[in-house]
Amino acid sequence: MTMTLRIETSRAQFPMPVHPFHRWMLADGTLWTEFFRTEDGYVLRFPDLADFAIAPDALAVTCFPTPGIPEATSQHLYLNQVLPLALSKQGKLVFHASAVEIDSGAVVLAGVSGRGKSTLAASMAIGGHPFLTDDGLVVEFRAGAHVAIPSHPSIRLWNDSEAALIAPGTRAAAAVSFTPKSRFLAGASLPFCAVPRPIRRVYFLGDGTATDIDFRRMSGSEAMIEWVRHSFLLDVEEKSRLTSHFDQVARLANEGIHYSLDYPRRYEDLARVRHAIVDHARA
Repeated sequence: MTMTLRIETSRAQFPMPVHPFHRWMLADGTLWTEFFRTEDGYVLRFPDLADFAIAPDALAVTCFPTPGIPEATSQHLYLNQVLPLALSKQGKLVFHASAVEIDSGAVVLAGVSGRGKSTLAASMAIGGHPFLTDDGLVVEFRAGAHVAIPSHPSIRLWNDSEAALIAPGTRAAAAVSFTPKSRFLAGASLPFCAVPRPIRRVYFLGDGTATDIDFRRMSGSEAMIEWVRHSFLLDVEEKSRLTSHFDQVARLANEGIHYSLDYPRRYEDLARVRHAIVDHARA
């Protein structure tokens, strides 16, 4: 299945004729996204930025930016917010998670925003373990194994992570106004793995309160709860899709590859954390 994005001429955001069935809020309480059902599928509204109309089969997405919003912003919203949701509507497993390659296998780094998964993925890539995805992990079940699918070859980082990790001259996408994060494009200094890899380990990142690197094996029920927390779902009220999603997640969660991982959030410790993950994944 091939998805298409079409960006139309800018237009103002007029009131929708229906109420949203779901909302995403930022940590400070600011409204970030409204979800609407329409006769033509779905509309995702990012206030003052853009509306995205998604076809019923989620194979086509049309963006209507608000006046003055550049195409780079529309592309950024599509890649990081809209595309994972559209893929979930197609029946795919999509999670808020990063993934890197170790020994021809995928190691997944999952966690809520702010836990450092992108920073850790970038550090792993720079240290010789190419990344497969930054924050939109697609998982497929192929030939009896769960496989991580590569996504857009870029990583988004806050300014302090950029200063600590990114080499001068690394290519970056155009800046966008609604976030201070920068998107760095894969290349020689930030290697990318474009080949699907079987998932060997999954690490759910802790809050950084650990005084040292700490791994703890998780039960299937614990992993199930975490995967559900980190799932992308376009329609959280579509019962048939929810049933299928939970069945898929349960099969993944019951694999004995899930661990909690916490470590002090200090840039000077990243190399040590990276080596610890590699050793643990290989063991």
